[in-house]
Amino acid sequence: MADDFGRQPPRRRVPGPARPARSGAQRRPAPGTRPARRPTRPPAPRAAAAPRPLRLGSPRPRLRLVGVALTLVLLVFVVRLLQVQAVDASAYAAKAEQNRYVGQVLAAERGEITDRAGVALATSVDAYDITADPTLFGREQLKIDDGPEQAAALLAPILGQDQEDIVGKLRPEDENLRYVKLADRQTPQVWKQIKDLKSALAKKQQSDESTVNVLAGVLATPSSKRVYPNGELAAGILGWVNAEGKGGGGIEQQLNKQLSGKDGEIRYAQSGGRQVPTVGAEETPAVPGSDIELTIDRDIQWAAQNAISQQVEKSRADRGYVIVQDTRTGEILAMANSPGFDPNDLSRATSANMGNAALQDAYEPGSTAKVMSMAAVLEEKVATPTTRVVVPNRLHRGDRLFQDDIDHPTWYLTLNGVLAKSSNIGTILATGQLGRTQAQANKVLYSYLRKFGIGQPTGLGFPGETRGILAPPEEWSTSQQYTIPFGQGVSINAMQAASVYSTIANGGVRIEPTLIRGTKGPDGRFTPAPKPEKTRVVSEKTAKTLARMLESVVDDEEGTGTKARIPGYRVAGKTGTANRVDPATGKYRGYTSSFAGFAPADQPRVTVYCAIQNATKGSYFGGQICGPVYKQVMQFALKSLQVPPTGAPPANLPVTYKP
Repeated sequence: MADDFGRQPPRRRVPGPARPARSGAQRRPAPGTRPARRPTRPPAPRAAAAPRPLRLGSPRPRLRLVGVALTLVLLVFVVRLLQVQAVDASAYAAKAEQNRYVGQVLAAERGEITDRAGVALATSVDAYDITADPTLFGREQLKIDDGPEQAAALLAPILGQDQEDIVGKLRPEDENLRYVKLADRQTPQVWKQIKDLKSALAKKQQSDESTVNVLAGVLATPSSKRVYPNGELAAGILGWVNAEGKGGGGIEQQLNKQLSGKDGEIRYAQSGGRQVPTVGAEETPAVPGSDIELTIDRDIQWAAQNAISQQVEKSRADRGYVIVQDTRTGEILAMANSPGFDPNDLSRATSANMGNAALQDAYEPGSTAKVMSMAAVLEEKVATPTTRVVVPNRLHRGDRLFQDDIDHPTWYLTLNGVLAKSSNIGTILATGQLGRTQAQANKVLYSYLRKFGIGQPTGLGFPGETRGILAPPEEWSTSQQYTIPFGQGVSINAMQAASVYSTIANGGVRIEPTLIRGTKGPDGRFTPAPKPEKTRVVSEKTAKTLARMLESVVDDEEGTGTKARIPGYRVAGKTGTANRVDPATGKYRGYTSSFAGFAPADQPRVTVYCAIQNATKGSYFGGQICGPVYKQVMQFALKSLQVPPTGAPPANLPVTYKP
């Protein structure tokens, strides 16, 4: 039936019984049952016009471009890899090795300097060079900007340095610098202070993250420090060691190569300024220096230095020196200077006192040189000790009027008396007999002065040693022809003067002075020094005669050296008082006072020479101020060496005669 709208109403779909699920074969419907109709789909609405589909471009060009780019990048890496691993492999390996491994010098232990008994006069003790790695003080490492300043504030009072100087070392211009030396040869106590500070900062850093260990980059390298156990004793002989560890004077400089040894080297892997313990190190061990044994006797050196220091202070003199020499061997037992210096503290030393004045000062010896004039007269057989010499109050020679040190009436002296009373006029008269003319006499005297070692090196080879001044005879001025015989117009050093008297004491044979007894190498083997050169200067007879004449200077009441007498011993000696040339002005000012001699006179064993420059208080005569020094030092030396008195009576040669 049609509805109001003229359309057939839709049929209602009556739901049928639920279809059981199939299992296995499909069940057939029961007979008489109408199979259910399959539902019909409603008609699909009319579809609108479909839009045109988007067509993507071909990806192949892009893939090709990406492929080419990747290929180029990989090619760059491959080329670089080939360059690093093949072409420049060795160069880069060397750079890596250089950055990873650091080298460090292993300083050789400096040899000792000892006296003849093996007592240390200069030795080395453990010390540390305080170093730092500046790269460990930057902001990258410490995370602060003022790392060098904070570190310097802590280190400056410990190292005794200016804070700004330390900052400059910790912040160098070269940002890649990995090593600087903050201080040389510091004591173990100094390094312990720094280590304690580092440990305290590191411990605090563990509990407080805001704490910065600004000393982490401070390190230490084992080193050694030169020490002189006896202070000023023998400082002029020993010298000192400079900041570079090299000898700066004296034996330290003269034998620096033997004392220094040979430095070693160690190369090790490092990280952050510290050695990597798990990586092996390459080490070339250092070879220690040799020990030097001197001829000096420490006790006699002390006695000599004590005596000359007291007299220089008492006389308010510029300086003084004493030399003690073994007459039989030429070995120097003492060489003392006053004022001196302490090589342990050079900050208090003056340049004028840091040398060895006994070898470096050249001065006119005065009357101690008369023994050489007398040696020439006796050796040439132009006179004997008893030859009579008339000595007037004044003597005109050349362009000068000569006199003795005191006004006197005409003296009637023997040649022995001329030496005993130290007469300038008598010496001029005696040496005038050496030739038919004064020119010939000059040549003869010059030859003897040279034989005695005047104007020549002593043989010690000491740094700064002077050979003195002795012009050839043809260059002697009119006055020098007459002043040189009594010790003016010629210059010597103290060692040369002592050697003259040792030559007489040794029977007329000059032995080159020696300071070195031998060396002991790292293997402990002792090597004696080469034997010194010997030269015959005068005959043994002349030497013995001179020794007897020199006794008159000390023993005879007419002599000038009575203050040098030593009870129980026969003493031979000679005084000297010379006009002194002032080194500052080059003009004569003041006096050089001296005394030289040996004992026992008949069996000589020890020579002692003393000189004092420019005494300004009390007497300036050599016999008065140097005679007592000679006596004090000689007495100590004879006792120290256990030299017994000879017991023989003195010669007692005549000094004067009755006309």
